[in-house]
Amino acid sequence: MNSLSQPTHLETLRLKVISQIAGILENQSRAQRYATSLSELNQNMRQEVISKLLTTMSTMAANDSAAMIALIPTITHIINTCTRLDKSLDLLFPQYNDQWASTNQHIQDLMIEFNQTLLELSSVLIEKDLLERQSRVLERIILSHEHISQWKEFVQEILADFYSIFPFNFFYIAFAEENGLSLYLYYLGACSDEIRSQARGILSKQMLQSIGLPSDAPLDIEEFHIHCGAEIKTALDIRMISVPVADHSPNLAGLLGVAYAAESTLSAQEASVIRAILAVMVMVVGSSKVLSRTLLELEYYAAHDPLTGLHNRRQFNDLLHYEIGRSERHHHEFSVLMLDLDDFKDINDSYGHPTGDTALCAVATVLLEHTRKGDLCARVGGDEFAIILTETDPNGARIVAENIGRALREMALSSAQGNQFHLTVSIGVSSYPINGVTIDNLLEGVDLAMYKAKDIGKNSVCTFNSAEQRVSIRETRDNAENLREALKEKRIIPYYQSIVNCQTGELYAFETLARLKAPTGETTSAATFIETIEKYGLARELDLAMINNSFAAKRACIDANLPESNAKIFINLSVQEIQGRGILGYAEDLCQELQLPPESIVFELLERDAIGDMTNMRRFLTNLRRKGFAFALDDFGTGYNSFHYLRELRFEYVKIDGAFVRNILTSKVDYALVRNLSRLCQDLDILTIAEFVENQEIWEALKDMGINFAQGYHISMPLPEMRLALKI
Repeated sequence: MNSLSQPTHLETLRLKVISQIAGILENQSRAQRYATSLSELNQNMRQEVISKLLTTMSTMAANDSAAMIALIPTITHIINTCTRLDKSLDLLFPQYNDQWASTNQHIQDLMIEFNQTLLELSSVLIEKDLLERQSRVLERIILSHEHISQWKEFVQEILADFYSIFPFNFFYIAFAEENGLSLYLYYLGACSDEIRSQARGILSKQMLQSIGLPSDAPLDIEEFHIHCGAEIKTALDIRMISVPVADHSPNLAGLLGVAYAAESTLSAQEASVIRAILAVMVMVVGSSKVLSRTLLELEYYAAHDPLTGLHNRRQFNDLLHYEIGRSERHHHEFSVLMLDLDDFKDINDSYGHPTGDTALCAVATVLLEHTRKGDLCARVGGDEFAIILTETDPNGARIVAENIGRALREMALSSAQGNQFHLTVSIGVSSYPINGVTIDNLLEGVDLAMYKAKDIGKNSVCTFNSAEQRVSIRETRDNAENLREALKEKRIIPYYQSIVNCQTGELYAFETLARLKAPTGETTSAATFIETIEKYGLARELDLAMINNSFAAKRACIDANLPESNAKIFINLSVQEIQGRGILGYAEDLCQELQLPPESIVFELLERDAIGDMTNMRRFLTNLRRKGFAFALDDFGTGYNSFHYLRELRFEYVKIDGAFVRNILTSKVDYALVRNLSRLCQDLDILTIAEFVENQEIWEALKDMGINFAQGYHISMPLPEMRLALKI
């Protein structure tokens, strides 16, 4: 411990200053004694002079000589002066003595205070060399991923450096984990088995007490030897200095510190240095332990679903890529299952998301029970799971899928309220290399098979076996991206087809029909892309494009004072708009901006879309009429219960499906249906519009039935602008 002795330059300064002050004090005392001696000598001499003068005066008075008598006053004056001087000296020298005594005391106090200050300063200051060595150690402490993951070895590196500052014998780290104690012991130097046993016993006992664990708690001890060129020769009284590990993380409590065998106690300076060392080690060990745990958790959740514990989509894709390579090398088959729970949203809506989460965990358990150790089960979406069945052909994969489906059907689940329910699942199967040799091909195939299982009624298993269907999927996806680009480039534009009064032939309205304009100028009917628009969520962008263009076209007609400016505009909306996505508010604002009368705008929906959500449909119609718009039900007659919807909902217009209109001259059934629909709507004050009027004979028949309005190729072809171009 010599390396932590008092700084030599401070000790030298202390001794030098004390020596000089002591010299001053000694000189002061010597001067005081000299002055006292002089005072006493002076006083004795004065007394002697006065005595002789008094004797002389007595002699002179006895001789009675006139001359001598004349000297008596002078001698008397001298005697009085000496007497006064003596009295003055009696007053002066005690004062000087008091001042000398006070000065001596001040010098002594100063000397004591200076000595104490130097002692205190030397007890807290560390030599420059020691600071530099400590700084070099601290500079090496850099928390990297490698150091965190291998923190036990990192601690050994640091301890070897710290040993040069303070030659301790033991270093220990203790963590309370799962009601036990993990104790890491580092021996700084070679030692016997006896000393190690003694250290383990003493330190483990004290650690259990410090962390608050019972004395019989299980111990997990790891020991490390750091070769510092020293040897722990004897087991003296082991002393400890500990620092608690900060609670950076739940369930992490611990201590770390040094233990040393020494005959003398530590000085304040030595204890200060050791605690500074431990403060740094707490940071290193505590942070490394917490970060190590966190990294392990992150690594786990980077590959696993936190709810079910199954692998996640990322890990599924990685292992699927690996399995393709492995099977290619070894000429193996394997299969992929894609599972989608049927109507799982109803479970969440009916019983709450906690019950839904419980159900998902139960599904994960079933998947693990029906797969082998080498297979992989993953949760790839909300209620979507995937399985890789290694070295499994399509027949084997189908058997596994059917067993899983059966197990899920038979599994009874309960909600928090005690309601029992069951699950079913639609499963798609795709196999390597029969259905594909790449990840994209296999996933496309298994998705298609799973959706096929949905389409045929759910709760079933389907295998992928059609290359044509894969091509269809890819083409649809490509078309969706092309349509997305076309919407951005404003290449989906409206064409306008005339709607005329069936009795007079006068123009009544224009229906807005979407057309895709290719970069080369060709146009494509909406029938070729409307399904893709709806499937990939582009319907809102299409609706906005049609509204913006048709409103602008009508404004242009009004500004040009054209006869077409009085015509109404019929605009098709997607079914999602009845969910309240704000399209009516947007149209209302645009009418105000362009100064268009809302009553000139008629929005229409297909019958199959309009009747699918009666609650929202009623709300949508109320909002629509409040803003001044009108509504038309398109393709009327195609529903299973069209008359019921006429009773439940109110429409301004009904557009009779063209499939009925086209055949009224050749089919008695279609003729009767159209005629009766016309009469029914007349009784309900609903205006009728017949679609697909393709010749004059159909036109005349519709006129006889009392149909209000008509549209079709016989009347007018769709045109890129609102223009009156009737054929009739």
